[in-house]
Amino acid sequence: MELRDLIFMFVGGLAIFLFGIKYMGDGLQKVAGDKLRDILDKFTSNPIMGVLAGIVVTILLQTSTGTTVLAIGLVNAGFMTLRQSIGVIMGANIGTTVTAFIIGLNISDYALPIVAVGTFLIFFFKNKKANNYGQVFFGFGALFYGLNLMGDGLRPLRELEAFAELTVNMSANPLLGVLIGTIFTVSVQSSSAAIGLLQQLFAQGALDLDAALPVLFGDNIGTTITAVLASLGASIAAKRAALTHVIFNVVGTILVLIIIRPYISMVAYFQESLNLNPEMTIAFAHGIFNVSNVLIQLPFVALLALAVTKIIPGNDMIIEYKAQHLDPSIISQSSSIALSQAKKETLRMGELSSQGLQEAAEFVKTNNKRHAELTYQFEDAINNLDRKITDYLTRISTNSLTAADSRYHSMLMDTVRDIERVGDHMENIIELKEYQVANKVKLSQSAMEDLEEMFTLTIATLKEAFEALDNDNVEMARSAILKEEEIDKMERQLRKKHIMRLNEGLCEGSAGIVFVDMISNLERIGDHSVNIAEAVAEEGE
Repeated sequence: MELRDLIFMFVGGLAIFLFGIKYMGDGLQKVAGDKLRDILDKFTSNPIMGVLAGIVVTILLQTSTGTTVLAIGLVNAGFMTLRQSIGVIMGANIGTTVTAFIIGLNISDYALPIVAVGTFLIFFFKNKKANNYGQVFFGFGALFYGLNLMGDGLRPLRELEAFAELTVNMSANPLLGVLIGTIFTVSVQSSSAAIGLLQQLFAQGALDLDAALPVLFGDNIGTTITAVLASLGASIAAKRAALTHVIFNVVGTILVLIIIRPYISMVAYFQESLNLNPEMTIAFAHGIFNVSNVLIQLPFVALLALAVTKIIPGNDMIIEYKAQHLDPSIISQSSSIALSQAKKETLRMGELSSQGLQEAAEFVKTNNKRHAELTYQFEDAINNLDRKITDYLTRISTNSLTAADSRYHSMLMDTVRDIERVGDHMENIIELKEYQVANKVKLSQSAMEDLEEMFTLTIATLKEAFEALDNDNVEMARSAILKEEEIDKMERQLRKKHIMRLNEGLCEGSAGIVFVDMISNLERIGDHSVNIAEAVAEEGE
């Protein structure tokens, strides 16, 4: 077989393998439903539960990096502490070994029939659940088919003198193997692919156990680089979680390199006594390493959290998603007190919407992606509180309410709905800015100044409406209503000004869509602000 054909087989096989892993993970996620975040949220009360949650989610996602990113998001959101996220990251390291064990089953001969089953479920069934299972089967089959091609492309390597020499050097110097494993995993951005390749090399006899295991440890270090790259420019919490991942895997590698000879002997013993095939031998080595690493480092979670906090100091903005004032036990005791608790949570939801709108304004002004990320997180928190408060108010309504409490209950329900819509509009503004950046739409300096002016007025109106609600202040509510009239007037004026700019060629035609839609969203936020203010004014009359 020609060299070109071998290269094509290896590169194509690697591509199909990576696609199979990704497609299978996406299918598993769809089969599991939108439960992954809930699993991490609910079952991470302590590091041990965090480890178990990390294992489960990584098996479903088929990527330890994906689990780490989810954990980082939950730390940012205030759902999870840094200590809890460390448990999840440790669990992710164990969960990722499942892929190596799947490869160790060595069912490549059945790869194409499995792909056929997946295709049948995807194309011949209209049921979404069947399609999701089809995606899992298709990805599973593609994984093995890609491995098969990789193996065929790698087979001649054992005949090459240069490769044989490299193997000898790696056996004599484990650090070289660690370096090679790290570099390859960083290159393909997938530890599963790197370990799959290692399993094929070992199966072809191109590597012996002494050379293969250090490469395996390097793969484990390489997989942390993806999380590091994902954390660049992100929050302090994200950077700390990524650093935790690096420290955990590097420390584990150092520990195992100290006892490398006994470790190799132990793996060889398991291979012989359990009659393991080459692929399963690597899977066992990977599993033993990661489980042992977790067991050794789990008691030091607090120390690890302290270390990364010292290395990366500073305070990060934490958006508290969870409701803080909604005590279900109060509902049966006193509807009035329960309503006052709901009001406190509604005001907190309003504060999140004000902060989110300010972040949106900063993103429009500076184009700093961090502001966009925070706006999306605020919108997420608003949606979560919308569900929690609405559910709480619904439960209050099952009680017998006085006429005054009934009116107040309706007012809070309407206010929550208005705040939720404010969240939607600020998200729309972010999407418009992202569209502007992606499509290189240019807005003139004058247009940017007009937007900044309207943002300032809209934010002030929204805050005043919430202040009026907080203090039951009718005068403040009327002031907010007057401000909203200014917003309406400003929107009409800015539309006319923008038409003039377009006519003068100061702004591009496509800029008109972005600008007009932004001020339209701000005007609607003003409408929702006035709804809240009017409710306060009516309640006070």
